[in-house]
Amino acid sequence: MISALADYGRLLRAGWTLSRRDALVPREFAYLAPAPVRAFGALSRLGAKGRDERPGERLAHAFEKLGPAYVKLGQFMATRPDIIGFDMAADLGRLQDKMPPFSEAEARREIETAFGKPADALYDGFTAPIAAASIAQAHKAQLKDGRKVAVKVLRPRIEQKAGDEFRAFGRAARAVEAVSKTARRMEPVKFVETLKAAAAIELDLRMEAGAASELAEDLADEPKVRIPEVIWPLTAKRILTIEWIDGTPLGDVAALDKRGVDRQALARLVIHVFLKQALHTGFFHADMHQGNLIVDNEGRLGLVDFGIMGRLDENTRNVFAEIIYGFITRDYARTADVHFAAGYVPPGHSREAFAQALRAVGEPLQGRNAAQVDMSRVLQQLFDVTALFDMHLRPELVLLQRTMVTVEGVARLLDPEIDMWAAATPVVKEYVNKAIGPMAQAEKLKAAAIKAVELAPKLPDYIETLHRAAEKIAAEEAKADEKAAARGAGLALWTLAGAALLIAAALLIQ
Repeated sequence: MISALADYGRLLRAGWTLSRRDALVPREFAYLAPAPVRAFGALSRLGAKGRDERPGERLAHAFEKLGPAYVKLGQFMATRPDIIGFDMAADLGRLQDKMPPFSEAEARREIETAFGKPADALYDGFTAPIAAASIAQAHKAQLKDGRKVAVKVLRPRIEQKAGDEFRAFGRAARAVEAVSKTARRMEPVKFVETLKAAAAIELDLRMEAGAASELAEDLADEPKVRIPEVIWPLTAKRILTIEWIDGTPLGDVAALDKRGVDRQALARLVIHVFLKQALHTGFFHADMHQGNLIVDNEGRLGLVDFGIMGRLDENTRNVFAEIIYGFITRDYARTADVHFAAGYVPPGHSREAFAQALRAVGEPLQGRNAAQVDMSRVLQQLFDVTALFDMHLRPELVLLQRTMVTVEGVARLLDPEIDMWAAATPVVKEYVNKAIGPMAQAEKLKAAAIKAVELAPKLPDYIETLHRAAEKIAAEEAKADEKAAARGAGLALWTLAGAALLIAAALLIQ
């Protein structure tokens, strides 16, 4: 009861903040609401700020003021233009996750608490905050051996604050899901659970360190990619120390051009690296915006900030690859079959009609570069298809979808005329051939044959065991039949006796 009241209090506070930015019942959409809601919206807008801004900009500003959990919510909402519209998704997509820093003194206290020594005993040149996000902030320092490092420190009491807000989100999501059929199809409760799970990992910097280490191993065969080294002795739950990478962020296009970087090749590399992670290992950096991508001084693509990571199992990777490859090869019937086999489309719908819908999406993309494709129209058509065929949100694909949209945006920034399909084809085709193609099937058949050969010597023992089990079951069934027969005979006897008594009673009455 107390927690429920606290959650409703937090939601009311959020509603007040949103109303002050005209983001609760935005004036642009108020006409769609019932009369009581329109009246409430008009009242809530009295004295609101940001009247010259778009609805998405006002919502982004409100989320930034509300704090870390709302910033994360806004970033994830940006991946669902089917729900909130493309303009608002674009505005929320620019939510920078930049927050006011906490003091250097507090950061130093956190370090001393974690390691039992003052920061100056562990680092040289520990600086004031150089970047502050919703969950943590970063400082630059140098190890005693001279190596440059970044030191990431969680915000004080952030775990409790985030936990409280996500609990309130969950309560609101359950309420919305209970009253709206359209909302149920979008799975708001699962969406919040996915968001909460991702944030929980971000709140343990040892998990981020492990992610960086694992990704470095996965991409060890990519000479053009650089993952910073984790400094394990100086990493704890609330502190991460990791190698510093000097270089140029991908968002600074002018600086890249000044360095003479081949932006077209870099755009293809970004797509290649993302698909290599998602398909070949299933473990991928799920926050690949231009601020987390750097071209180092040797021309390698560096990835930083491993707080948000995605993971796909082998079956999901196979489905993902087959869907992409089906679009690339224009085999829409096979792509439809993959959707049905994976359970993405509920039973009862026509495979042929679904293939036709996929063709309507895919054909306009063939042979066209990014500058010739209006991705908002393509995405809108895809979302119309999901609604038409009752396709629900797949929680395990939320991070993948979000990262795909982000990577596509980075690639288009670097090369506005990039052909996304052409850039994706080599790595997707390689995976399909390796995991799904004839060679993969041959390997599976070979493995099955080896397993059969291993089991062959044990087959007589298995048969004997099964025979004994069958005899035991038959004996137990025979005993059961005998007991049933005895019970049947007893029942018949009692029935006859009862009938005799009834007849005798009738004769006595006469």
